[in-house]
Amino acid sequence: MAQAKKSKRGQGRPAENVVGKNAVLATAKRLVKELPPARVTISLIAREAGVDPALVRYYFGDRSNLLLAVAESMLDELPQPEPGSMEPLAAIEHRIRQMARFTRSTKHIHRLMVDELADAKSVEVGRHLGELNRGAVQELQTLIERDDGATLRTVDPAFLLVALLGLFDFFVSAEPVVRQLVPEGTDMKALAADYESFVSDLVLNGLRRRG
Repeated sequence: MAQAKKSKRGQGRPAENVVGKNAVLATAKRLVKELPPARVTISLIAREAGVDPALVRYYFGDRSNLLLAVAESMLDELPQPEPGSMEPLAAIEHRIRQMARFTRSTKHIHRLMVDELADAKSVEVGRHLGELNRGAVQELQTLIERDDGATLRTVDPAFLLVALLGLFDFFVSAEPVVRQLVPEGTDMKALAADYESFVSDLVLNGLRRRG
């Protein structure tokens, strides 16, 4: 009796025992943390993950979708307090310090957002990025509204977010300039922690209601 033919896997689907989607994403995240986004190509990700570039495209479609998935995954990993578990002023301070530490640990994240995603050809990628950014603004708006003028002045939450992004991004992206402003041999990690506290104090005092 003739042997039954082995079933063929579906066209375009990855074979068994290959590197999974999460492993490819983890490799991309590591590279984005280490390199400027422009250098993080599908070919490099595939080589570092030990897979064929076609598999990366199968999982994510194209580079912009993959980089968007990287940004979303990084943001999703940030610890978030339970809604309403902190007073608005304390919750805003938590977000300020979280933004500082995230920017330091992923120093190319803003270049990723601006150079690679905001200017992506894909309308869907641009729309999704806009949703992420508007979500961050809405979180600040919700905290300001929840305070209801008890301790906070009314400010534009979009301006507040832009200001914080600029304050922390420059400290990281322009580190050679920052080094020129402090004594030689300064511990940059300690300086970064001091700068985080300085910005937190500066912004929170600016947000507090006067009188």
